[in-house]
Amino acid sequence: MTPGDLRQAYLDFFANKNHAILPSASLVSENDPTTLFTGSGMQPLLPYFLGQPHPKGSRVVNSQKCFRSQDIEEVGDNRHTTFFEMLGNWSFGDYFKQEQLAWIFEFFTDVCGLDPKKLYVTVYEGNQDLDIPRDEEAAEIWKKLFAKKNITDKRVFYYGNENWWSRVGEPTNMPDGEPGGPDSEIFYDFGVELKDHENSQFADQKCHLNCECGRYLEIGNSVFMTYVKTKHGFEELENKNIDFGGGFERILAIMNNDPDIFKTELFAEAIKTLEVLRKAGDSYENNPKPYRIIVDHLRASIFLVGDGVRPSNKGAGYVLRRLIRRAMVQSRKLGIAQDEWLSNISPLLITHYLQTYEYLNEKSPEIYKIITAEVDKFRKTIKGGIKALKKIFGKAIGGIDPDNLPLGMKLENNIIRVDGGEVFRIYETYGLSPEISQEIMTDWGLAFDEQTMKECEEAMDKHRELSRSSSTGMFKGGLGENSEITTKYHTATHLLHSALRQILGQHVQQKGSNITGERLRFDFSHPQALTKEEINQVETQINNWIESDLSVAKKTMDKQEALDAGAIAFFIEKYPDQVTIYTIGQDLENDWISKEFCGGPHVDKTGEIDRVVFFKEQSCGAGIRRAYIRFEQK
Repeated sequence: MTPGDLRQAYLDFFANKNHAILPSASLVSENDPTTLFTGSGMQPLLPYFLGQPHPKGSRVVNSQKCFRSQDIEEVGDNRHTTFFEMLGNWSFGDYFKQEQLAWIFEFFTDVCGLDPKKLYVTVYEGNQDLDIPRDEEAAEIWKKLFAKKNITDKRVFYYGNENWWSRVGEPTNMPDGEPGGPDSEIFYDFGVELKDHENSQFADQKCHLNCECGRYLEIGNSVFMTYVKTKHGFEELENKNIDFGGGFERILAIMNNDPDIFKTELFAEAIKTLEVLRKAGDSYENNPKPYRIIVDHLRASIFLVGDGVRPSNKGAGYVLRRLIRRAMVQSRKLGIAQDEWLSNISPLLITHYLQTYEYLNEKSPEIYKIITAEVDKFRKTIKGGIKALKKIFGKAIGGIDPDNLPLGMKLENNIIRVDGGEVFRIYETYGLSPEISQEIMTDWGLAFDEQTMKECEEAMDKHRELSRSSSTGMFKGGLGENSEITTKYHTATHLLHSALRQILGQHVQQKGSNITGERLRFDFSHPQALTKEEINQVETQINNWIESDLSVAKKTMDKQEALDAGAIAFFIEKYPDQVTIYTIGQDLENDWISKEFCGGPHVDKTGEIDRVVFFKEQSCGAGIRRAYIRFEQK
């Protein structure tokens, strides 16, 4: 099958089982504040698993565009991509395990023509502590399905958390109100002879279905959405649901009988073109990683731009910028310095999607224009950035250029310590993000240590804060005025944090904050929405502390000494051995209401802060709430 044939065959198969065909949702999450992107087919459908009726009925199917930024580092092997399509079918309280497993087995074996002798499955082993049983029902269904194909050897294997699905992972991580359930995954066996393929470090390990050696490739997962977490434990949902996700690119690879998804029609011509364009570097067969990164990142960028993302220094735009620039760095490894890769392979990557995603026909000129502008911007500085990194490399190993290592010399991820500010300056001056700089150094055989990267991140945080203050001041009457407001809000953050912990409980932990000249936004852990009474109590407590004109004191001390003194820090890993502590209270030694790790700035007395209004509170993800306060208008 061509890619288009496979996609349509799947949709037709389930349409014939009375499923309504849904269009793909946008890659940019619209109703899920927990993530920037749509990372699975079920994500846009969550309300319907919790009982809300779907306008198309209780059976639906689609091919969903997905993007997982957490997989950026994984791209380079034979099976991971950032952008992918997920073939999905769902039942909202309609059919369940018997129908789902029989249908998906029929699709893979009869429609796709996969050899059932090469298929294996996993099911959930249960959790006695949580009173969730072993999924023997699914196991028995699978045994009967294989027996119909005259296959009676062991095909079903039990696993723990690997066969449990929820948005937040394993069941013990689930907050109240979160749905989840056991699942059953399907794997294709490429054979023992491929066990060492591309992952020889696994050669001496005992191989199993969830091994990462390359022999087994997961192609589909049927989630039995059975439970919802409550304060009393796991309770069964009123309607039991099915959530299936199948890897479109992986299924294509299997139908090619090749474990490398980059050899499918989706990528093959683009990679051949890169091989023709290259002026240096190995062929794809000898060194596939740079080719895979370029084609994956460019395809992902095309779809992100098509769904409205634009390159920037924050949020989804930062991820897009990183993809484009990371692809450019890899192109340099192939000696393609003028970025002809962009104009030559973009049409080859987009052509397979023009019929399915018709909007790409109209948008493609704008998409190319936006990506080209970002490439042009980075081209002017990338050479200088790599040159600056080579200087760091040279200092670390005695002046040798990484491109001219002596014959036989091999560096294997030697950790080096440099000033994190130096890495940040490369980003500030040349646009090489810390992540990309780290990757380049790793390719050369060196890696920055954790402290270097922490210092770099601190420098970036300071840069963002200064940029935010400066830009707000430009529109609000000057930096001095806005800096004063920002300082007041910064201190108010500590008061809000303490008030929430005092009124809601010590389980409250800061998860993030954002300050502008207009308001304070604060994210914190809490399992449910605040009541009006709780909101009033928090607001009243903060204003009482402001009216009490409490002292605010700064002190530098050893990290462990600060923790022993009662200071709290929920991002402890980002702080160096010497830390700054801000304490708020009447008696700073014995009667304080807040003692936190913080870099400032802060007022000297809480009386300098205006009275606050707690004006908004909402969900910010599973188990995370978001509060907004602003200063009372005078």
